Amino acid sequence: MDHTEEIIIVGAGLAGLAVSVGLHRKGIRILVLESSDTLRAAGFALTVWNNAWRALDALGVGDSLRRHHLRLQTAVVSSASSASLVTKLTVKEHEVRCVRRNLLVEALAGQLPHGIIRYSSKVVAMEDSGESKLLHLADGSTLKAKVVIGCDGINSVVSKWLGLKPPTFSGRHAVRGFTVLPDGHGMKPELKHYNGEGFRAGVLPCDEKSVYWFFTWASNGEKETIQDGLMLKEFVLGKVKASEIPGQVVEIIEKCELSSVASASLRYRSPLNLLSGNMCKGNNRDKREITESNQN
Repeated sequence: MDHTEEIIIVGAGLAGLAVSVGLHRKGIRILVLESSDTLRAAGFALTVWNNAWRALDALGVGDSLRRHHLRLQTAVVSSASSASLVTKLTVKEHEVRCVRRNLLVEALAGQLPHGIIRYSSKVVAMEDSGESKLLHLADGSTLKAKVVIGCDGINSVVSKWLGLKPPTFSGRHAVRGFTVLPDGHGMKPELKHYNGEGFRAGVLPCDEKSVYWFFTWASNGEKETIQDGLMLKEFVLGKVKASEIPGQVVEIIEKCELSSVASASLRYRSPLNLLSGNMCKGNNRDKREITESNQN
């Protein structure tokens, strides 16, 4: 194994792809390792605000995404217990859109030349190898890199190698769904948020026919997550129907395909642990060396 990669990015999710596109646009040679056998374009949607749009514009994908997503004008927060309005905020001075994750992932990946992303390449361990890092893959192969950037999610192998503490359960679970209505949803371009007894719910239109919705609830146990799609829908519908959430929202959840419903325990890394931990280790080379080596 004589060849050493300049930079290896572990993970081809949103973070890994964004980092990859940024480095590629600067002319820096990279290799992206993705554990899945294809691009992980699954998922639902996320709310993108001003700063994120600036980043997407810098990465060259902002305009293509704007064409497919409505610009939201207001954010409305209501009580799910009394149907009373809590607050209504005008957000039209900001650029706020609910972006479909698959379109965002595909747009970023489309900025990279063929071959930069290496699929079916799950990193299972790391170790030092002189001034480089040695990456052990699930298929038994190894790769060597001068720089490794970890973008491999909540169960990150890179963060474990850095010695960061494991993620912590937040005390909440979430159900997310994505509903497509061929005849249109008829919603205003606004974020609707409902606060209930022990839960929060919301709906956001992505375009004229698709709506992203979510439901989160507090829990003492991380293992309470429901995985079966039908049970998830019945659980959420039971909660929203027993509240004062409008019938339009209930209908959106009812019409959601089971394949477009997912649940997860919400975990996070404590900011204090991140500040006190090591976000980088080794390779104290001047960054100009990497840039210069890629220009030769």
